[in-house]
Amino acid sequence: MMAALLTQALHLALMLALAPLLTGLLRWLKARMLGRRGPSPLQPWRDLVKLCRKRPVLAENASLVTSIAPYAACAATLLAAALVPGFTRGMALGGLADLLLLGGLLALSRAALALAAMDIGSAFGGLGAAREMSFAVFAEPAFLLCVMAFAILAGGTNLDAIGAALQDGALGLRVSLALALVALLAVALAENGRIPVDNPATHLELTMVHEAMLLEASGRHLALWEMQAALRLLLWLSLLAALFLPFGMAEAAEGPLAWAQGLGLWLAKLAGLALALAGFENAIAKMRVFRVPEFLGAALLLALLGVVFLFLSTGLA
Repeated sequence: MMAALLTQALHLALMLALAPLLTGLLRWLKARMLGRRGPSPLQPWRDLVKLCRKRPVLAENASLVTSIAPYAACAATLLAAALVPGFTRGMALGGLADLLLLGGLLALSRAALALAAMDIGSAFGGLGAAREMSFAVFAEPAFLLCVMAFAILAGGTNLDAIGAALQDGALGLRVSLALALVALLAVALAENGRIPVDNPATHLELTMVHEAMLLEASGRHLALWEMQAALRLLLWLSLLAALFLPFGMAEAAEGPLAWAQGLGLWLAKLAGLALALAGFENAIAKMRVFRVPEFLGAALLLALLGVVFLFLSTGLA
């Protein structure tokens, strides 16, 4: 029990420390690939510290929703990040690390962001919230279908159990897993506002989705929204690593040496995924907004095909 609590606290501290660093690393990698010097990977941490020192400025017609939403969204994302295993399994919250609960927490943070964007009544905030919710109509069913595929394969939706089954090779190589991987990659791009679904760095009001909902945020509230976005990105990369790259993960009861080995492999996986994401975003152009439902619809179709293949293979067996 002590080892489970210790690894859980260490995991949570690492998620908080690494989330802004991962965002900064992505920006630096993208700049270096384009031949530019790029900002320091520590720049997001500097920005967060600077924003935390400033008092948020609220609109005259802002209600309590605007003040509560950043804290609710950041807390929900932080709890979701605590559930996703990183360097070890069997943490104190491992029994609650359910994919359905994870999807619910992410949906809660998304709803809080949309409510905060619509609360003031600005045009761009409402536009971004409407687009975000319309994209979620396709992203959430695709995620749930992937959860169904893992539930059929592993007999449950617990992340520790699924990762252990995949690491032991009990599930083998299946076409359904490949389809689920592609679908989850598409959903992850949409959930984090990455290219080709969105590009917050452009600040083009007519094409923004996530950035449009944060135009009225400032000070500590903006710092919370930025931290929530960084945690969400780290959460998704850790989730993909836990599901499809489960090798090298230690058990909480194995001791500090195994934890250190698992930590090194986890950081290597995150670095590899960040490098792949930076290369992908530099190589592909941003699609137009009305094409995003088609992009997510394709992910939904792939996830559905994966589930159908599993049902057919189970029935034939």
